[in-house]
Amino acid sequence: MPFAVFLPLVVRLMGLIHSMLTRFHDRCWHPATPWRPEKFPFFYGWVIVFAATLGTVFSIPGQTMGFSVFTEILMKELQLSRVQLSVAYCLGTVLSGVMLPMVGRWMDRWGERKMSVVATVLSFLILLFLSEVVHVTQKVMLWIPGLGHTWVAFLTMTVGFFLIRLSAQGVLSMACRNAIGRWFDRNRGWAFSLSSLVVSFSFAVAPRWMNLLVESYGYQVAWQSIALATLVIMAPIAWACFRDAPEQSGLCMDGRLFSKTKALPMDMWIHQEMNLAQTLRSFSFWVFNLSFAFYAMFATAFTFHIVSMGDEFGFQPEAMIRLFLPMATVSVLTNLCFGWINPKVRLKGLLFVMNLGALAGVFGLYALNSESGVLAYVVGNGVAGGGFVCLSGIVWPRFFGRAHLGAISGVNMSTMVIASGLGPLIFGFSGQVLASYRPALLFSALLPLFLAVGSLWADNPQRRWARAQATPTLD
Repeated sequence: MPFAVFLPLVVRLMGLIHSMLTRFHDRCWHPATPWRPEKFPFFYGWVIVFAATLGTVFSIPGQTMGFSVFTEILMKELQLSRVQLSVAYCLGTVLSGVMLPMVGRWMDRWGERKMSVVATVLSFLILLFLSEVVHVTQKVMLWIPGLGHTWVAFLTMTVGFFLIRLSAQGVLSMACRNAIGRWFDRNRGWAFSLSSLVVSFSFAVAPRWMNLLVESYGYQVAWQSIALATLVIMAPIAWACFRDAPEQSGLCMDGRLFSKTKALPMDMWIHQEMNLAQTLRSFSFWVFNLSFAFYAMFATAFTFHIVSMGDEFGFQPEAMIRLFLPMATVSVLTNLCFGWINPKVRLKGLLFVMNLGALAGVFGLYALNSESGVLAYVVGNGVAGGGFVCLSGIVWPRFFGRAHLGAISGVNMSTMVIASGLGPLIFGFSGQVLASYRPALLFSALLPLFLAVGSLWADNPQRRWARAQATPTLD
């Protein structure tokens, strides 16, 4: 009897709590909270660029250069060989890549704002886990005494790599890139170029800064400090600054409406919002996608094994790391050039240049013990990196529209993440089993060569839709 009396009260109380939580959720994530983008004296898209740039910088712990300074330490602390750590990195990365298409669909549903906040909070927790990875390994061995140390350390690092690659390098990077893509159209190239000014130099100095942090305070304090900064700085900025689309606040892309007949380049017309199935049947998607994936694989491989590769080619670790700065300079200049010229030319031509740069970077690394090799390595990878940053941001919304941008970007990011996981494994196998990285470099040279040829036919799919609608286009 008492239960029957109090049941209606319990139901009403639960309904009241649910209603309060719903109102709090709606108010917390409303586009007007904590400020109204349409009230800003300038186009709010530039605030999005600021937040997305900062978010990309905070994804460094999940990027390969964020791990490069920890590679030798992890091998020593966990007693893992180079191949074993590379396999753990590969498995963790591939598993995270498999998840990204689904994450992309979630992003289309929930928006970049929520996903970026979730990603930063998860990155904070995962970095704390990585800082205690040795203690976690020891605890697991006590709980499951039948497993050997190598297996426990290997599995622990695989889980750590999977989680940080998914949250930071996957979700946070994708949310930041998509956010800029949704707020800009005509100025999309410029927005990504300006963002890359900060991102490229941040990525260039990150290994040196993180190496200094590790040498001064140890790897545990280094990861814990980065984790705290991620939670305290990036999470509030992601919540306060990100908005999922300009239309939510009564704005439009670029801050004003362009006349298609007078101001907007006809290459930027969207005649058909293509869904994921249509996109996956496009030859152009796969040429661009695989070009980005190759660069991710190659850049990850040489960054992950940078110290060991420097030993083979006669470079001290500090000398190898110093090459990141001139490479970043070339990357920024290339990005600015691509950002300025992309509305005026067909993107397949820029992709062709990017693939030639990647090819030069591979051959430069192969001949790194010569001055011409160093020049080709720096300039080639700088051109490829600058082209990658610009093109990977502008091509998907321009070729396929914004309606399914999350799903399309999810497949692209999945391919890149999986490729970036395979890169260190292939190069690690070459370095340890074949006693040289040169066989892996020769194999790598074939891919950008074929992709450069394929890029000549990677036309904008909107051209076909334009012809179907009897509308002229200049792509």
